[in-house]
Amino acid sequence: MSPLRAVAAVFAFLILIVVALAMWNSDLLSALLTLGFGAQVIRISVPYVFAALGGSITERAGMVDLALEAKLLFGAFTAAAVAHATNSLACGIAGGMAAGMAVAAVQTGLALGMGGEQVIVGIGLNILALGGTRFLLQIIFHEGANSPPCPALGGAVLANPLVWGAMIAAVIVPIALHRTRWGLRLRAAGDRPEALLSVGIDPLRPRLGAALVGGALTGAGGAQLSLAVGGFSADMSSGRGYIALAMVILAGWRPGYAALACVGVAIGEALNIQLQVTGTAVPRELASLLPYILTLLVLVVVNAKLRKPPAALGKQT
Repeated sequence: MSPLRAVAAVFAFLILIVVALAMWNSDLLSALLTLGFGAQVIRISVPYVFAALGGSITERAGMVDLALEAKLLFGAFTAAAVAHATNSLACGIAGGMAAGMAVAAVQTGLALGMGGEQVIVGIGLNILALGGTRFLLQIIFHEGANSPPCPALGGAVLANPLVWGAMIAAVIVPIALHRTRWGLRLRAAGDRPEALLSVGIDPLRPRLGAALVGGALTGAGGAQLSLAVGGFSADMSSGRGYIALAMVILAGWRPGYAALACVGVAIGEALNIQLQVTGTAVPRELASLLPYILTLLVLVVVNAKLRKPPAALGKQT
């Protein structure tokens, strides 16, 4: 199955779910056919899209990026902390991107510079982020679960720079990967690192550059999480990094398709919220699992053997 058909499978499952629920509760269908629901989907999709784009770049360069969750969490915390300290949304967004780059630099140093197992490094960073952000909350703000209020983006869509940034990045990243020298070297590092070595280029250089760019994008997704609500809450990424990575794999490591698949996941999450708002007779616990169930269903149905990763993904050079 091609990446485009795999992404189409996400939306096909969503359509079936929506039709079934609409037959059950007509009020739910009316709620879904509103501009408010569309705006909600866009807001929810931003962290997923940024993380999927960042993960696509890093993995296309040949490094397994299981640390997306850590980049989202540290990006969200830093964005809220910097925005609180400076009273500036722009500084908060910049702080979130810088935090994502810092996590990516540590990840690259441990996985490539020191030869660590890339999967274990990613999982370790995710665990560190879960405990580390709580520790920083306690040290800096003397709080265990939430940061003080900071400037917020609120529910705006057209006035949200991160929404526009996600849409622009979803167009630019695929073009940059296939139409620029930077993208050519990045893809060579992931598919044929020996070709780079033959012309005197160390594959570590494009991989590090890809990791930093991917980290900055994922950190921007973390900034959306905290700045949208005006503060950081512990564990607020809630597995979004893992879902974004699943969409990267589903889309065959093509960032444009991965971003589109993430919109499908965002629709599922927004639908979960509407199920609870409209009082549809679905258990709240089951409704909250909808995005995860959707992800698992699609990954099971779509043949994994037909999704080929970069040839050197996870390999040391």
